[in-house]
Amino acid sequence: MRICIYHPQLSFSGAPEASDFKALSQQGYRLIVNNRPDEEPGEYLDHLQEKALAEQGGMRYVYLPYTFDTLTWETVYTFQFLLRQGKKTLAHCRSGARSACLSLLYALREGQIDEAQFRRQCDEYGADADKALSWYDKHRSVRATAEVHAFYEPESGSLQYVVADPEARRCAIIDPVLDFDRRSGTVSHQQAKDILNFIHQRGWGVAWVLDTHPHADHFSAATWLAQKTGAFTGIGEKITAVQGLWEEIYNLKDLPAANTVWDVLFADGDVFFIGNLRAEVLLSPGHTLASVTYCIADAAFIHDTFFMPDSGTARADFPGGNAEALWESLQRILSLPADTRLFTGHDYRPAGREARWESTVREQRENNPWVVNMDKSRFIAQRKQRDATLPHPELMLMALQVNIRGGVLPDCEDDGQHYLKIPVNRFKG
Repeated sequence: MRICIYHPQLSFSGAPEASDFKALSQQGYRLIVNNRPDEEPGEYLDHLQEKALAEQGGMRYVYLPYTFDTLTWETVYTFQFLLRQGKKTLAHCRSGARSACLSLLYALREGQIDEAQFRRQCDEYGADADKALSWYDKHRSVRATAEVHAFYEPESGSLQYVVADPEARRCAIIDPVLDFDRRSGTVSHQQAKDILNFIHQRGWGVAWVLDTHPHADHFSAATWLAQKTGAFTGIGEKITAVQGLWEEIYNLKDLPAANTVWDVLFADGDVFFIGNLRAEVLLSPGHTLASVTYCIADAAFIHDTFFMPDSGTARADFPGGNAEALWESLQRILSLPADTRLFTGHDYRPAGREARWESTVREQRENNPWVVNMDKSRFIAQRKQRDATLPHPELMLMALQVNIRGGVLPDCEDDGQHYLKIPVNRFKG
């Protein structure tokens, strides 16, 4: 096989044969990305055969197929997140040209190269510049409106979301709940299955399963859903600091590193796509160190920052929480366009009203008593005073040791059973 080196960490090639995988491993490649759809004609290995061969050689394998009829910005930007892992990568299609286009289209959109440079580099890698630029011109403007569906979980008052680009038939799942019966210690997947059934009925593919932060009042179904759908998982990069806090609290000895649990650890300002919906990550600490807001087209998923205007804001007294940081995060959300749709992470139905989860920046500015006529010092004082009266969530000590693993239970012990630890007398009752 002929390998073209783009830079020391990335190369392109045509479709490999079975005998090539051992050589690729010996040459130091640790990630194989396949951009060739299985249904393309020709005598090629299918992606499951390639995956098995890659993993036998100790390499990670990702199937990221496309043609210019199916390509979205999601594929272009997801490829960049894969490269950010720092593994020596070989991307291939039938000839290598299509794989090269993913990096070149990203560089063009991000202003790293101009059209003349784009054409020269396409020629260098044998790519069809006219076809790629035709796609680029057609998709230069991205979708401005997200389709959002909420799933309310009454046990913890949690909101789970599916946000979609229906034209591209792609969606993301945000903050999914893994059912846990605290009385029997039983885990089940009904909430997640309901979400999957909803998505399957619409014929959408799942691009991402995202958590806004490690939750203290429910278990996360992120990893389970990713395994069922083939989606990538993501959370804010400060999860490593949260892991460190709770690793000490639980006296854990074998907690997996965050970058082995989630596919992407998002930094502030990171951009990704769901189909052709542009999403940007805003670091939003205060409730937790790792909290992020996902701004997706005209919607923002604000987790435990603002609640509905009649319910104020989230607390800031958990380990790593900070009222001053929460105030700054609230101000950043309020600086978004006034008609931005805000989707909160919880609703506790004050006075027994029906559950609600959607507001706007304007409504929060005008109606939330924790920001109207409020300054920073007063907010901090009132938040600390209020938080001191609140009990810990019933599931906190059980949920955090699961959620700092992406929703995966601790490893089985020698009897084949999972166990949860409870630190005794670590927190004030």
